[in-house]
Amino acid sequence: MSKKQFIPRDISWLSFNARVLQEANDSDVSLQQRIRFLGIFSNNLDEFFRVRVATLKRMIEFLEKRNKANIHIENNPQFILDQIQTIVLQQQNEFDRIWASILKELKKEKILLVNEKQLNTEQKKFVITFFDEQVRSNVIPLMIESLPQLPYLRDKSLYLGVVMRKHDSAYKQKYALIEVPAKVIGRFIELPSKEGEHHIILLEDIIRFNIPNIFSYFGYDYFDAHIFKITKDAELDIDNDLSTTFVERMEKGLKNRRKGKPVRFLYDKEMDAGLLEHLMRHLNLNRKSNIIPGGRIHNFRHFMDFPDVFSVKKLRRKPFVHPLLKNALRVTDVIVKEDVMLHFPYHSFNSVIDLLREAAIDPNVKSIKITAYRLAENSKVINALINAARNGKEVVVMLELKARFDEEANLEWKEILEQEDNIKVLLGVPQMKVHAKLCIIKKRVKNTTIQYGFVSTGNLNEKTAKVYGDHCLLTANRNVMADINKIFYYLENWEKGTAPLLQCRTLMVCPVSMRKQIETLINREVKNAKDGKSASIILKVNSLSDINLINKLYNAANAGVEVKLIVRGIYCAIQNSKKYNKLIQAISIVDEYLEHARVMIFYNLGKEKVYISSADWMIRNLDHRIEAAIAVSKENIKQELKEIIHIQLRDNVKARILDSELSNNYVPCVGKKKIRSQIKTYNFLYQKTLKQHNEIGSN
Repeated sequence: MSKKQFIPRDISWLSFNARVLQEANDSDVSLQQRIRFLGIFSNNLDEFFRVRVATLKRMIEFLEKRNKANIHIENNPQFILDQIQTIVLQQQNEFDRIWASILKELKKEKILLVNEKQLNTEQKKFVITFFDEQVRSNVIPLMIESLPQLPYLRDKSLYLGVVMRKHDSAYKQKYALIEVPAKVIGRFIELPSKEGEHHIILLEDIIRFNIPNIFSYFGYDYFDAHIFKITKDAELDIDNDLSTTFVERMEKGLKNRRKGKPVRFLYDKEMDAGLLEHLMRHLNLNRKSNIIPGGRIHNFRHFMDFPDVFSVKKLRRKPFVHPLLKNALRVTDVIVKEDVMLHFPYHSFNSVIDLLREAAIDPNVKSIKITAYRLAENSKVINALINAARNGKEVVVMLELKARFDEEANLEWKEILEQEDNIKVLLGVPQMKVHAKLCIIKKRVKNTTIQYGFVSTGNLNEKTAKVYGDHCLLTANRNVMADINKIFYYLENWEKGTAPLLQCRTLMVCPVSMRKQIETLINREVKNAKDGKSASIILKVNSLSDINLINKLYNAANAGVEVKLIVRGIYCAIQNSKKYNKLIQAISIVDEYLEHARVMIFYNLGKEKVYISSADWMIRNLDHRIEAAIAVSKENIKQELKEIIHIQLRDNVKARILDSELSNNYVPCVGKKKIRSQIKTYNFLYQKTLKQHNEIGSN
């Protein structure tokens, strides 16, 4: 094997984001979607710097202290950080090139993004009126040149750095900052335009146009304003003060996060040199920091919400109801009789909402227990649970307060839920995140207890369920329900230890058993291969970075096991050994929907073991989270899920080959029928729905 056995996870992640950028560059993708992918790329990179780059910087600081004690250091986070800086700058250049080409395409569509210097007379009047009526009250200029330190600057905000001076003297100048109130007003404003044209101006350019008016009382006659933004360390520092509650410590940690150290500074390369130096000095930045020059526009994450002004409308394919639920009076009645697997975003998430709503008003339902990691802003799930509580049901909600970047939202949901008498809110387990997607509903009918619910790979979020690819198994299987009960008993009594998790017999559960069970399943395939029998492993995950399991896959391939991988994001395995190239096939699919599901298929001498899971193959998931995986037992569901996975393995339109060079080459389709897996999966499931509907009609 090559000495280079693993790709650093952060470098691999940047390669994933490059795949997102490829979508923005794809002329076959609609113009609206290409702009959206630029926004996704930008948002992804923001979070990467907040979390991963910030972590590397912390590691460097820590290791520098250890060095002073002459302790040997094997890892080199500075080397990784230097690589990141190089790659990010290269990607920024590619981003700028793609954006320039998209601007040309927009112009052909008669969609013009104009700045403050390109306005006609009518538009100038509009911009002045719009500023006075909607923007002025939200703009608070900060005069900074005489301040000993900069005021608090928000992490996700956009700022205009303003230089004011008089033409007759370069010495009489002032610096000011203006926060662009995009969150309140929106980033894009449509201007009066000729018929058939759409002129759009960015909010910061409306402010730029009105700067002489904003600072009129200073008497300056020259103004210069350029955009910048900072990205801060998003790690939560939660103290161990026993006199405060966990919630209080979370709230304090969130406040401290806002004061986190800057880990990246992006700015318009045309910014006044004196102002740039002033900002760098007061933000404690130096040239070795992640200081990235760019063009006029930053915070491209807002471009995910670019105005829908396109003449050619590409409507997203509508989700449809699962055939078994389509004509059912109640979702509950179907699930109690047979398992149903929903495949989002193809199947409608409304079936899950309907299940919870039915339970909320069913007089026989006694309790609902559910885990919640990331919820929609106006969550129908929460509304159903509140309704259930008001109808006298016992409701238990495991609300993970440590869900990164959803901490504040979940704290708000906690306050809302705890106002209800019959709702018990669980706030997680110390040093552990609860990432499992579970629900159990209990009802009592004629002295008989009936239990049903679901195990899912995705969040209970009706908004993201429209764009995230996930699987959700609705079931009343007694063994599954018994295990979910054990998991909730642990969540309610975690201080008593993990014994309830160890007692689970049907579900694989992290952190106590899933890793060991996966290793056993891999070992079984290795043994079968060594015995000359057919053996294969098919794995679909978001991320594959667990070194021990990667080594297991290396060994399996070496033994003759056919290994096929679908990995959307981080992929740390190497592919440059002749031993493994023919036996390990690894692809990544980036398309309209975000591939979020986790699926494991082990050949098992033809009696395939098929699982869906909430856990990626990462140390954090397998060893430091509560996760759950379920074996699919019903043959028809197993075959359906396998067909979906095999469609994805045949993708030759949106699939990229994962290799050690991180080249992101598309799977070749020369001479082959084009297969775009997301469209083919939609058609496959939709045809099943039509067939089922026709069969019911003929009966």
